[in-house]
Amino acid sequence: HRDDGGRSLEDMRRERDGIRSQLTRMRAERDELEIELEIIRYAKELLGKGRGADPDNLTNAGRTRLVLHLADRFAMKPRDLLGRCGLSRSTFYDNGKRLGRPERDEWLLDPVRRAFEQSRERYGYRRIWRMLRDQGIRVCARRVMKLMTRHGIAPKLRSRRRCNSYSGEHGPAPANLVNRRFHAKAPNRLWAADITEFRIGEGKIYPSPVIDCYDGMPVAWGTGTSPTAELADTMLEQACATLKDGEHPVIHSNRGCHYRWPGWIRICERHGLTRSMSAKGCSPDNAAAEGFFGRLKQEFYYNQNHQDDSIDEFIDALEAYLVWYRDERIKTEYGMSIRRHRQALGLMA
Repeated sequence: HRDDGGRSLEDMRRERDGIRSQLTRMRAERDELEIELEIIRYAKELLGKGRGADPDNLTNAGRTRLVLHLADRFAMKPRDLLGRCGLSRSTFYDNGKRLGRPERDEWLLDPVRRAFEQSRERYGYRRIWRMLRDQGIRVCARRVMKLMTRHGIAPKLRSRRRCNSYSGEHGPAPANLVNRRFHAKAPNRLWAADITEFRIGEGKIYPSPVIDCYDGMPVAWGTGTSPTAELADTMLEQACATLKDGEHPVIHSNRGCHYRWPGWIRICERHGLTRSMSAKGCSPDNAAAEGFFGRLKQEFYYNQNHQDDSIDEFIDALEAYLVWYRDERIKTEYGMSIRRHRQALGLMA
């Protein structure tokens, strides 16, 4: 028999078989590509951010996880995937037995999570390790770091915006007496001052603290909706009220207009403060204040969603954070908060 085109049934069968063969080959190629893509995707997941997606960088345990994942994903037998993933049968089965065992640090996971929640999800592994030690849990910091990394327990970090209060020269500025040496041998010898900016749905908020370079304590702070001279002056008066007789610190700041106006200068002269200023537009010259703002924004602002807060709610939350920072936040250098360290040294009631 022949069709209208003059082809025999045998020709039609051969054509059909050729099409089927081509479809089978195309499906096999598609399946191979899907497997290759899944290998790269899952390898990237196992390796973590910033380490690429090359399966050759996987450990044997990682390759074993990859084989098990592919076998489940594509309904294949693990032995058919060993060569593709670079594993021998013995290594695969040995690692498979280990993966079936409970995680070595499984008991530690709940205490770590509780400590992280108690820190309001602000602490990294070093401070979590300190909290665990205070609870009587004696493990090395590296174990805590690996456990937190493995389970994605980490504070949210973002790049920070910079607030620049410099608005041009308003007269002669004092010399930079600090020259980036932000160390003091005792409290109330060297202070750093600055203003930063927060943005929420209702507007902007400006905290203005004085930082004691002896240990990073916020001595005093003010908060307002405008970066005014009154805000800076009020904060400085509060800080000076904590001084004892004979204490006359150097007060270092950037070249912002708040620190150049007569009110600020009068307060400094009345309390015997020595003024010092950074170079124009040079934030490293005021690194003590900049570092404090970096921690403040990472732990308080970027770590939480404040966009729906009212201005009063935001200021209340900011005040609570600053008190927590001073009184409770663990400073890794001391293994305790700044306030408790001063109390232990008899420097604070």
